[in-house]
Amino acid sequence: MPSEKVDTMEYVYAALMLHKLKKEINEANIASIIKASGSESNEAKVKALVASLADVNIEEAIKAAPVAVAAAPAASGAGEAKKEGKKESETPSAKSEEQAMEGLSSLFG
Repeated sequence: MPSEKVDTMEYVYAALMLHKLKKEINEANIASIIKASGSESNEAKVKALVASLADVNIEEAIKAAPVAVAAAPAASGAGEAKKEGKKESETPSAKSEEQAMEGLSSLFG
């Protein structure tokens, strides 16, 4: 199988796999997972990912992720609520979680 260019999400998946297996998330381990998949890793992307995850509590980010995903269907229902004259309000914690997710996603363009 020929080597393929790896998208940024594959690097994130590699980090999540390492986290799940309770292995250290470092450059060598991420590169090993990417290589095992039959792809070439980009050293700069690996370094950027490791550096960006250094201060991230992955367990908390995983717990917050379903909240962000669950908010999407609620947004489609918001249009219906406006038609009925109802107003929906966001909680302060929902705004801060959304801002945190936007910040994390901006790292990976």
